[in-house]
Amino acid sequence: MNLKSKKTLVTGAAGFIGSHLVEALVKEGACVVAFVHYNSRADYGNLRYLPKDTMKNVELVMGDICDSSAVDSAIQGCDAVFHLAALIGIPYSYVAPRSYVATNISGTMNVLEAVRRNGIARMVHTSTSECYGTAEYVPIDEKHPLKGQSPYSASKIGADKMVESYVKSFELPAVTVRPFNTYGPRQSARAVIPTIISQLIAGNKKVVLGSLTPERDLTFVKDTARGFILAAKTDKAIGQTINLGNGSCISIGDLADKIVQQLSPDAEIVSAKERVRPENSEVMKLMCDNSKAKSVLGWKPEISLDEGLKRTAEFIRINQDLFRPETYTI
Repeated sequence: MNLKSKKTLVTGAAGFIGSHLVEALVKEGACVVAFVHYNSRADYGNLRYLPKDTMKNVELVMGDICDSSAVDSAIQGCDAVFHLAALIGIPYSYVAPRSYVATNISGTMNVLEAVRRNGIARMVHTSTSECYGTAEYVPIDEKHPLKGQSPYSASKIGADKMVESYVKSFELPAVTVRPFNTYGPRQSARAVIPTIISQLIAGNKKVVLGSLTPERDLTFVKDTARGFILAAKTDKAIGQTINLGNGSCISIGDLADKIVQQLSPDAEIVSAKERVRPENSEVMKLMCDNSKAKSVLGWKPEISLDEGLKRTAEFIRINQDLFRPETYTI
């Protein structure tokens, strides 16, 4: 599917990955409709960082993914839909699990029904590597068992299965993209890399984290956004689930040490008990098998971890007011 001049809806457009996807779609020549969660402040989230010339090509629509009428209205007349809207914080899913079911499962259902009713030509749905739980083998391919080790991951598995059911039951032209840990500029302090960098840039001599032993496969956000676009453009991807990741992993402790060496070599890394997730809920190792993305989409990551961390640190340094390094953000 050629996206040039196509009307394309992005749910969760104000989010971290969503804002980068909007930017990339405009460069593709798409006519982008950005579906942004309604708030009384008329706050467009991360879209405020996009250049004015880019935003001239973006139609902003405020609504709620849990409101089926709002979703249907936004989707009408579109050619493609990228569904990224979700509640994503794992620690908060321990506090408010029903919110995750409502947003991630019922919200996805609203998108699926609107796509079906309106005859949309392509839908790209966002999954997460958290659906795999702790790896039973590595690298993790798309056949790996799914395990709901947190209410968040369980809700995303539910959403993925709803998409699968609509593909099989109604021949819905959907692709599920399963990113591993995406990072980069505009990511909130909820995630580990901004947590580390913001503490160091604030001058802290102790970097306070949770568990240091889990291992993660890290992908720079522009690489992830490019994978989403390729998923929409590639006809043979329809009906498939495709991992996006580097194919290598690093422990949180080693990652923190790498960032410390770049920014403040004399800083100490500390594991705080209150930030450690429940033992049976923590996913200990995620490492992507990206061979399917390479063969089906022609995708592979291009930006190295060192370069990606450098770009992320530059953003945080310029926007220190967005971060509260003394506060544990869930």
